[in-house]
Amino acid sequence: MLLVSCSGEAPEEAAPVEERAAMAPAADEAEVVLNLPAPREGVTEDRMALLALTCVHKQYPNKISHVLSSDADAKTPKELFPAFYGCFDWHSSVHGHWLLTRILKTDPEGPMTDVIIESLSESFTPENITGEVAYVSADGRASFERPYGLAWFLQLVAELEESDDPQLREWRETLRPLEEAIVVKVKAWLPNLVYPIRLGTHNQSAFGFALMLDYARTVGDEEFEALLVQKSRAFHLGDINCPLAYEPSGEDFLSPCFQEADLMRRVLPQDEFAEWLSSFLPQIPVDGSGDWLEPGIVTDASDGKLVHLDGVNLSRAWAMTGIAKALPEDDPRKDALYASAELHRETGIASISSENYEGSHWLGSFATYLTTARGITGAGAPK
Repeated sequence: MLLVSCSGEAPEEAAPVEERAAMAPAADEAEVVLNLPAPREGVTEDRMALLALTCVHKQYPNKISHVLSSDADAKTPKELFPAFYGCFDWHSSVHGHWLLTRILKTDPEGPMTDVIIESLSESFTPENITGEVAYVSADGRASFERPYGLAWFLQLVAELEESDDPQLREWRETLRPLEEAIVVKVKAWLPNLVYPIRLGTHNQSAFGFALMLDYARTVGDEEFEALLVQKSRAFHLGDINCPLAYEPSGEDFLSPCFQEADLMRRVLPQDEFAEWLSSFLPQIPVDGSGDWLEPGIVTDASDGKLVHLDGVNLSRAWAMTGIAKALPEDDPRKDALYASAELHRETGIASISSENYEGSHWLGSFATYLTTARGITGAGAPK
């Protein structure tokens, strides 16, 4: 067994008892040292699971996105968000739980299974979810975690929805009240959204729409699916010449151009998508080269904003893979997309470590979304 507190890697040498006691968090923070299995050599998902396991119940440090209406609203993260208080912020906690659920499904016999079940069971209780529903339903919180965090939560539900495992089915029902509250909020928002949100960070609409669309199709919510498809076509069908040379911005973790294309391949029939892509991203080469798009560079992984560029490499990789798979088999752009995706994948995966919490609290989810091919399986699979 591997003793881990806030690191996904084995320490070189245990600290003296006195030093460990000094480093230990206060009891009222409910932080504990976890006994976690050692990761298997060369298994990326094991390493990512350790990152999530060490943060989903780690309350501090924390950056809450919280509007106070009175003194009564001044509470700790765990008091505000009983299920999703860890991993520095609400959305990272949510997709940290998604990461663990994904690995539980894709590698049920792996060494992390028992501790993942224990961790998720601690979070997914009716009492905790009742507290989460109360928070998102309160006055003044219409835009809370919209669309990024809400989309990740719906991706978590979709993951559970696909499973026949009794434990995962139980968790899926436990999360249903929060799911219903979130879907109502998003359905009310979509008709009022007049313009797409073309950012490379949390508020980007294309990435949120893609996750939400996969969710809607997974659970069979045809009304929600129709709303998302209509908005996606209205926002993006006429887009041309996406300025890929302007990317990435200095704090991007999502590519505005590639995430839009990754959304539209879910919306358009194959032939229409291939034609649309020619006008939208004419820069994609047809010679099979992989060096036509340089990965993002991170100069200081301890800077919470600059480290976003590690994420843009991972999200570019999954988007380019999805785009390539959606194209006809004889499309000459496929090889260049796959080659660039592999370059970005290698760069992104190599950058992830437990050394800096600024990246380790969230990058594992991006890596797992990529390495387990989440975006191109299930409802997201190219038709």
